[in-house]
Amino acid sequence: MICLPDLSSLSTGEKDALIQRLAALVDVLSRQVEDLEARLNEPPKTPHNSSTPPSSGRKSAVTTTGRPAGGKKRRKGHKGSFRALHPAPSRIRDLRLSRCPCCSADIGQAEQTVCQAYDHIDLPPITPVVTRVHLHGGRCPHCAGPFKASAPQDMPPGSPFGPGLRTLVLYLRYTQFIGLARLSRLLGDCFGITISQGALVNMLAKASPCFAEQFERIKTRLQAAPVLASDETGLRIKGRNGWLWVVHHDHSAAFIAAQSRAKRVLEDFLGPHRPTFWLSDRYGAQKGWASQGHQYCLAHLIRDAQYAIDAGDNIFAPGFIVLLKRACRIGRRRPELSDDQLQAYHRKFVKKLSQLLELSPSHPEGMALRKAIAKSRRNLFVFVTNRQIEPTNNGSERALRPCATFRKVTNGFRTEEGANFYANIRSVLETARRQAIAPLHAIRLTLNRTPMPNAFA
Repeated sequence: MICLPDLSSLSTGEKDALIQRLAALVDVLSRQVEDLEARLNEPPKTPHNSSTPPSSGRKSAVTTTGRPAGGKKRRKGHKGSFRALHPAPSRIRDLRLSRCPCCSADIGQAEQTVCQAYDHIDLPPITPVVTRVHLHGGRCPHCAGPFKASAPQDMPPGSPFGPGLRTLVLYLRYTQFIGLARLSRLLGDCFGITISQGALVNMLAKASPCFAEQFERIKTRLQAAPVLASDETGLRIKGRNGWLWVVHHDHSAAFIAAQSRAKRVLEDFLGPHRPTFWLSDRYGAQKGWASQGHQYCLAHLIRDAQYAIDAGDNIFAPGFIVLLKRACRIGRRRPELSDDQLQAYHRKFVKKLSQLLELSPSHPEGMALRKAIAKSRRNLFVFVTNRQIEPTNNGSERALRPCATFRKVTNGFRTEEGANFYANIRSVLETARRQAIAPLHAIRLTLNRTPMPNAFA
């Protein structure tokens, strides 16, 4: 509310000054209203036309039966399926009849075949295996010197928790995202093992050097890779916004926790190594690392083009999005196409892009998109003739998805050491996933300080 003074007490000059101030205020408010009205006309940012995460998208309304509200009635079911029998059951129970259920005659010697086979799966009572180690000793009757038996190598003194239990704790914590308090209760309820949260923290701290060594091995592999892809996502470290980077190639992936999103993160990771090709989005810190070519993620560009279409551009963006989708289809067909065919497709895509860039969109979003594509046209179709490169950076997105879930569960890390430890564990687990190595086996190998096998070597 604007409180006006008593106008009867103002002179003519004071009234004129008041009118000028009010006119200036009205002008400012009018411009603000125009800006707000313009924003109301802008399309909303969704996972389909921007980098907004899928979890932020609106879900369509469904009825209690699971059908979209107002949609057509679903067809009834489909061909049924059943659980396959276990290939190696723990035991087999063969049940035969001794008397006929119809006439009660003796059929014990009659031939009987298997009419039905099914599995019954259950868990026995889970109890920990606790081994009490007694180291006997005494005094030598000959020299009177004291002696004591040596501790077994597989059960040294100190921490009472063995490698199997440590592996399970790491698995539940970093693959199932179970908090320390819940993890302590789970171990007590399911396994009958009493472990405090402090003991769990100590267990994780002792495992840190093992995962740091495994990370260095993965890093060495990536520093020799001809093609690398990268991306980053947000991470809370010591109450501040940080970043979790991923750098990967085919069978190996390394994660880096840093409080910076600058180029120096990748510079410190790569050292003097420069790959031949690089795949990423258009973020500046991920540019300039490849010696020959940099491929931009077409999925990001397709969403940018979709936003321009939603905003009102009907000149440049529609044709551009059709071109990118066709290029992605050719990328999926590369195994069945020859090098000459791929070269021909590359020429067609470059020619079509040149024709699109000659258009003059009138909408601001279309103009901005066309300007951005004109600057990065050399980075759109590198993958067509280079079979090692993917057209999209979806591999990085899939690698970072568990990290985003872990971030929501834990809300970040209190120390930089904890963030680095998590990055090392994610490097091991993601590399193991790409090589079809079970997470438990990968963790056990790392705790034993054994290099992970390279299934693609």
